Amino acid sequence: MSLLKDILYGVAIEQVIGTTDMLVNALHFDSREVNQGSVFIAIDGTQTNGHQYINTTINQGAIAIICETLPDKFTDGVTYIKVANSAKALGIIAANFYHNPSQKLKLVGITGTNGKTTVATLLYQLFIALGYKTGLISTVENQINGKIIPSTHTTPNPIALNQLLADMVTQGCDYCFMEVSSHAIVQQRIAGVTFAGGVFTNITHDHLDFHKTFDNYIKAKKAFFDGLPKPAFALTNVDDKNGTVMLQNTQASKKTYALKTLANFKGKIIENQFSGLHLDVNGNEVYFKMVGSFNAYNLLAVYGTAILLEQDSLNVLTVLSTLSGAEGRFDYIISPNKIVGIVDYAHTPDAVQNVLSTISDLANGTEKVITIIGCGGDRDKTKRPIMARTACDWSDKVILTSDNPRTEAPEKIIEEMMVGVSPVNQKKVMRITDRREAIKTACHLAQPGDIILLAGKGHEKYQEINGVKTHFDDKEILTQQFNLLA
Repeated sequence: MSLLKDILYGVAIEQVIGTTDMLVNALHFDSREVNQGSVFIAIDGTQTNGHQYINTTINQGAIAIICETLPDKFTDGVTYIKVANSAKALGIIAANFYHNPSQKLKLVGITGTNGKTTVATLLYQLFIALGYKTGLISTVENQINGKIIPSTHTTPNPIALNQLLADMVTQGCDYCFMEVSSHAIVQQRIAGVTFAGGVFTNITHDHLDFHKTFDNYIKAKKAFFDGLPKPAFALTNVDDKNGTVMLQNTQASKKTYALKTLANFKGKIIENQFSGLHLDVNGNEVYFKMVGSFNAYNLLAVYGTAILLEQDSLNVLTVLSTLSGAEGRFDYIISPNKIVGIVDYAHTPDAVQNVLSTISDLANGTEKVITIIGCGGDRDKTKRPIMARTACDWSDKVILTSDNPRTEAPEKIIEEMMVGVSPVNQKKVMRITDRREAIKTACHLAQPGDIILLAGKGHEKYQEINGVKTHFDDKEILTQQFNLLA
């Protein structure tokens, strides 16, 4: 329990009706969860406006209301606090309620279109191996010192986030590595959180259904770096044309990494094979288990972050060379008859091109590349034709199929993807709505030595259709089909 006046510290308050000298036992922004002694924060969200549920929450026991618009009538014994921005207030209040846990460990946020999960996961694995108690907040899963906590969003809501960070502090964590999504930045989910550092991976076409324009998307990422405190570091990929944009207004210490440009943390690819990467990292030659130029960038981001967190360079490179990254990221298996299957989370045009260009670099030129790809429903529609075009440009055969269609008709999504397929590439394309059948077909089409890329879902263990999630694991199904070919 906390005093209301204490958890309001730092909030931009415009008006107070009632007393703030009261004990509160819980915070809620979902009206359905409010109970006796709660504070309800009314947020005008993307799905619904919490202000319309103020009276309902009072009937359920809310003793204080945080809102942007005061109601017409007030209830005796209830405190009403008018704020400039309810979402931002929620973040600050949640941080105060859990005694500002982000200030009690070193929290590093990783943002960008691609690579966030791999960088965060590698950093978590690295610091655990270096002997530190460490936390992870990621798309795939959250972890505290090896204990897995299921993940529902890339970046949790402010209450869940601060509760998770508080648990990490209680369990003695020194560090936490966290993915920071553009949605979370815009929706103020990281308000009130103190970061020791921020890392930018890259920015490409994605989430325009939410941000509307690419410029808004860039500004969302940049806002994270603008908000970093002076003692923090801001590490950016300067090979990305927007990498330096992230550093323009930050107070944090500015650091860079790159493969092609002069940088604080400079890498050079010596060899790139299915067996792994041979890199020069700041003058040290190291073999890594991971594959592809995109992973060379991820490894540089991890190395740079670790050095900026005052770790020993040789220890960092030695441990990094043994790590294999996040599940569902260039995750490959080989069938008994030598067909290579690659499962990857690539769900943006740039990510698909990165994976396929890596496959092209690794191939000897005689094998065929078969790509199975779809696009998620109720998400950015503008990338659908680009995804199909990219897959066709880099593959010998493409099977367009379902990803997570959600509330859209899978056939309609595939039709929209087909717009990007040029007349010359149409003969390469098959349409198989059932994803399991698509995988089965690709396995039967493939010859020994060929490469199957299964793009889009990666680590996900479900398929979402009309609000229902059913078990679906790309790697599991691919493995089953490979075993049938034995």
